[in-house]
Amino acid sequence: MAVVKLGRRFLVVRERKHGQLWYLPAGRVEAGESFAEAALRETLEEGGIPIVLEGILRVEHSPRGDEARFRVIFLARPADDATPKRQPDEHSLEARWVTLEELATLPQRGPDLVQLFEDVLQGAPVFPLSVLRPEGESLLPRMLPR
Repeated sequence: MAVVKLGRRFLVVRERKHGQLWYLPAGRVEAGESFAEAALRETLEEGGIPIVLEGILRVEHSPRGDEARFRVIFLARPADDATPKRQPDEHSLEARWVTLEELATLPQRGPDLVQLFEDVLQGAPVFPLSVLRPEGESLLPRMLPR
């Protein structure tokens, strides 16, 4: 999932599922896909906005009985000046840029949006993308041959 920031505005999508409420661009990681690739794809599919990932806000692991949910919340910016999605499709109904004040007027899927956006605006730590690596990869940066 991605918190996409443009100045003091954030990208939100009106979901086709989950009661047609507003939330972040998010979804499941597909087979063979990394968390980062999923965030790029889901934001484009649901929000119509190509993004550049800037870092990681949080990694969440929530065990529930015999299952577990694992999420990575990325901070991102738009890659260009694309307009958010306006036509509904199988991924979402619409998307828009909102301020915290505008977000307060929209029915949201959960209370975490406001907290995430407030934290980002107040300078929450952003961890480097390099903390999320493929299994077995070296922890040291690779040196380029001379």
